[in-house]
Amino acid sequence: MSIRVLIVDDSATMRGLIAATLQKDPAIEVVGQAADPLEARRAIKAVDPDVVTLDVEMPNMNGLDFLEKIMQLRPTRVIMVSSLTERGASATIRALEIGAFDCVAKPSVKDPRSFDGLIAKIKAIAATPIARLAPAAHTRSAEPKPPAAQFKPDGRIVAIGSSTGGVEALLTILSTFPENCPPTVITQHMPAMFTASFAARLDRLCKPHVREAVDGALILAGHVYVAPGGLAHLEIVERGGLCCRLREAEAVNGHRPSIDVLFNSVAQVAGHRSLGVILTGMGRDGAAGLLAMRKSGAETIGQDEATSLVYGMPKAAFELGSVARQLPLNRIGAQILSSTNQ
Repeated sequence: MSIRVLIVDDSATMRGLIAATLQKDPAIEVVGQAADPLEARRAIKAVDPDVVTLDVEMPNMNGLDFLEKIMQLRPTRVIMVSSLTERGASATIRALEIGAFDCVAKPSVKDPRSFDGLIAKIKAIAATPIARLAPAAHTRSAEPKPPAAQFKPDGRIVAIGSSTGGVEALLTILSTFPENCPPTVITQHMPAMFTASFAARLDRLCKPHVREAVDGALILAGHVYVAPGGLAHLEIVERGGLCCRLREAEAVNGHRPSIDVLFNSVAQVAGHRSLGVILTGMGRDGAAGLLAMRKSGAETIGQDEATSLVYGMPKAAFELGSVARQLPLNRIGAQILSSTNQ
């Protein structure tokens, strides 16, 4: 059976572009198009699509409000389509928290091929049980957060890799961190410009300082550094202390930034003075790098299948022998703190 897709966008040109992209794959059928959420609501009832692509900003009701309503009333597999604006990026991050599966940026002069991964995302979401899409599948830990006075970082650096489903997963973990958390570096697969909004949102909602990584930034306790999307790979280097390095290079495993690149740099520079975590996501990025970390003496953790929106990257890492301990999402934050506490 083909994967039935409904396209929701107020621009006829954009609807046509999305349809043309999806129709390249015979396994996907575009069963309807809608110009606004009111049309979309009727179309969802009429054609019962497997997947909906949803524009973030539309007339009559914005995509964010519409997503919230349909996820409450009728959980649906949704991929957000967003313009590369600060407003669009911020709304998209919120949509991913509400329950959208993933996001793609609309093609632009800077990124004319932004739809290249859309077919793979459509196929991945179609294979994902609806029950995993609701934020309840990523419920943040109800365990008490340790006061800063009870947590003393032991000097180890934490490296986290995530992809599809990572927005809510990272928020779940970082919301357990105290202000003086272990120094943490993150590569989350996300389009360029979205990571700045993501880091800003994490900074507002969590106790540590969360920033988009900049080249040369000293890596300190109480700080979390998120790799900028699309431009360069995030690595750590030793320059009189551990520092962030942004290195422009070709994509690795189809990604830039790549989790493997980050993990390999941590293995080389920090070794046993590090802890690696692989979270939900499609593909294999991070599996080999996490194995390098484990071989260097680092503790390694993988998210389990039951709480992963997509059990791709954690599965690949587990099967490769990269993961020393597999845990449900709501236990990973506490385990990181327990392992890195003096």
